[in-house]
Amino acid sequence: MRDLIRMLLCLLPLIPLTACGGDAESSSESAETTSVATESTSASSEGSGVTIEGFAAPESVLHDPTDDVYLVSNIVGDPGAKDGQGFISRVSPAGEVLELRWIDGGHEGATLNAPKGMGLLGDTLVVADIDAVRLFDRSSGDPIGSWEVDGATFLNDVAVAPNGTIYVSDTGVGFNGGQPEDTGTSGIHAFSADGSHRTLDTGDQTGINGLAAAGSRLYGVTSGTGTVFQIENGVLSELPELPGLNLDGVIVMDDGLLISDWDTETVYLLRGNGSISAVVRNVTSPADIGIDRTRNRLLIPGLMTGQVLLAPLAG
Repeated sequence: MRDLIRMLLCLLPLIPLTACGGDAESSSESAETTSVATESTSASSEGSGVTIEGFAAPESVLHDPTDDVYLVSNIVGDPGAKDGQGFISRVSPAGEVLELRWIDGGHEGATLNAPKGMGLLGDTLVVADIDAVRLFDRSSGDPIGSWEVDGATFLNDVAVAPNGTIYVSDTGVGFNGGQPEDTGTSGIHAFSADGSHRTLDTGDQTGINGLAAAGSRLYGVTSGTGTVFQIENGVLSELPELPGLNLDGVIVMDDGLLISDWDTETVYLLRGNGSISAVVRNVTSPADIGIDRTRNRLLIPGLMTGQVLLAPLAG
């Protein structure tokens, strides 16, 4: 985990930020900035899918099936800094960047510092942002609330359960002089729709990163120890290990879990019988993956490359 975060901090300044527009003073200026920024992005079709370029440290991709758009969270700078630079993009399934800075930290009343995982609950977009959970209207992007999480240091992923419970992971890292350190806050927070929350018992798990919910089960993966686990009825149990230690995103499928791994630059399918197969290979820094179930397509943010890959799934 320390090595992954250290690499992230070292390489983020090298990511091309041509996709980042300037400050907007009015709605017309904001539209102009978005237009210019969108022109700096591009999509290329390859045998393995469609690659969209021009993002600024894209950490998570989420398909909104109601509006049929992909939402991309952009960290931009230091992943632990409250600098107001983060933003969320809207992308069409064809790979066109509709609005690069759809929700822009510091503009139109929105607060986004280093947005990471996202989830949808009804008409609300839920975003993990360092030590707060940000709430936005899923269609307009207007801010509608924020839940501060006392003591949190690195809120990372969001999973919404069928019963409406919102789970948010805290990876538990902080930065001292630019160096990552374990803050001891790694854990999972469970929120009700009114913002009230409790902390789950996750034992001695550290570096908790990606989350996914299905039925009564919550699945999670860790960065640094490569653990895959599930929690059901308050009981945590570990699942078979994958080849890498720096796991990030997780998606529940009918036949198992899709999990992204930075170490091997691969997205794996971990089946219920414990067997493992590679679904997508050679993807640099695959972060919080998403899925378009309508098109049977995997959505992979390359955090260090500034790209998003739309990769077809077999079957």
